Amino acid sequence: MWGAVAGDIIGSRFEFLSYKSKQFELFTPRDSVTDDSLMTIAVAKALTEHGGEDDIALSTAVVADMKEIALKYPDSGWGNRFRHWLFEDSAPYRSFGNGAAMRVSPVGWYAATLDEVYRLSFIVTSVSHNHPEGRKGAECVAAAIFLAKRGYDKRDILNFVAEEYYPRVRDMRVDEIRKTYCFDETCQGSVPQALACFFEGRDFEDTVRNAVSLGGDADTLAAIAGSVAEAYFGISDNIKTAARKYLGADLLKITDAFEKVKKP
Repeated sequence: MWGAVAGDIIGSRFEFLSYKSKQFELFTPRDSVTDDSLMTIAVAKALTEHGGEDDIALSTAVVADMKEIALKYPDSGWGNRFRHWLFEDSAPYRSFGNGAAMRVSPVGWYAATLDEVYRLSFIVTSVSHNHPEGRKGAECVAAAIFLAKRGYDKRDILNFVAEEYYPRVRDMRVDEIRKTYCFDETCQGSVPQALACFFEGRDFEDTVRNAVSLGGDADTLAAIAGSVAEAYFGISDNIKTAARKYLGADLLKITDAFEKVKKP
């Protein structure tokens, strides 16, 4: 989960700049926690407190926790439709936006089996992003995290992603994507690209730099790529410590509680 949060913070200042380089300072005072981190932490809270309960209880908790955290941080880059969902109408709205994939990483860490990944991903995604592409994008990211934390190598994870979700990811190369890539908030237009950044990444930091350098929805691409990279490479204490400084005590209490319930 910290991979998603750190990726979000690092990418936050580049979100609308179409920045096309891997050369940048990793953390600066201009960075911030955005909706990506906040909703990731909301999912972590729901899993920590209700992950062992039935589907309805968890679904209800996810909605409540998302709303509770959003109310504390109303100006955090919410998309228009999701803002409406948060503050006005909580009915699922057939979204295939990449918000489904950027918030799902706690599922990959919490689940004890791949079948549990599928079930939990469906629950935490469908409360808002109930379009098949939204569900697919989230499930793909959660499953990749699960396989990475279990020690699968990149080739195995790549084959799994290509066979089960996005066949074109086999042929994606970061340098080629970067040439023409534009801001894309859909799962199908950002999850494969973010995963390509992981597959080419040498470590966590290099993966996040790849994601930012695509010049698209930088904070979300980095959150998605970073979430898988953390599970595969680990994340340094320096990066995690730097990321923690951007979170208030209320959010750190949730992340620390989640650390105690996630599964190896």
